[in-house]
Amino acid sequence: MQAVTRNPLASPSLFGVNAGAAFALVLSAALFNVSGLAQFTWISFVGAALSAGLVYLLGSVGRDGLTPIKITLAGSAITAFFAALTQGILLSNGKAFDQVLFWLVGSVAGRTLEQLQSVFPYMLAALVGAFLLSGHINVLAMGEDVAKGLGQRTVLIKAAAALVVVVLAGGSVAVAGPIVFIGIIVPHIVRFLVGSDYRWSLPYCAVLGGLLLVSADIGARFIAMPKEVQVGVTTALIGVPFFVYIARKGGQLG
Repeated sequence: MQAVTRNPLASPSLFGVNAGAAFALVLSAALFNVSGLAQFTWISFVGAALSAGLVYLLGSVGRDGLTPIKITLAGSAITAFFAALTQGILLSNGKAFDQVLFWLVGSVAGRTLEQLQSVFPYMLAALVGAFLLSGHINVLAMGEDVAKGLGQRTVLIKAAAALVVVVLAGGSVAVAGPIVFIGIIVPHIVRFLVGSDYRWSLPYCAVLGGLLLVSADIGARFIAMPKEVQVGVTTALIGVPFFVYIARKGGQLG
């Protein structure tokens, strides 16, 4: 997302992808009593795709087209919009509130490998697609004009990258809820360690992202013992200062 949009703060949580997926799940649980993970998976994909499409359309309005500032503002607006709708549904529907409140914060507590099975094939295919796109993303990151000059079909690459983002983010939200800030923190750390070659940074992001999530989950178990705090709260505590630091540094770590 950061390479395609040329925005160092791009992430599913900031650009509304997670919020759209969460809204679709809450709406389906409140209105249609959907509770199965298999149904949640497809609903999450639809919500993530809808939100991503809205952000892209809003960020592209105007003569100058899509710019990092415009897409950031559009993502923030769509995130706030879907968050407000989600809260409104929860407040007006007590059953949905009880069913999804714990999940909405973001948690891996009680999640099993069996619950992952329904989304794993799609996420595996999207992960393979991300690795296949890594070389093309390296070219696209140099600028759209440069990429076109080298013969790259930029529209096709962007569309494929958007599909990968929707599937990976939507599948993650379906299983564990909208856990925030990992998508902002990890890429910057990886670029600081191994550089901007996406053929290397993608696998490092996968490993370090998992390590950060597990570390945050372990820390969440000790914040308010004997109760367990949702891991989404812990990642937010870590992510907000990091987000401010990266924003002040102009997207550069170090």
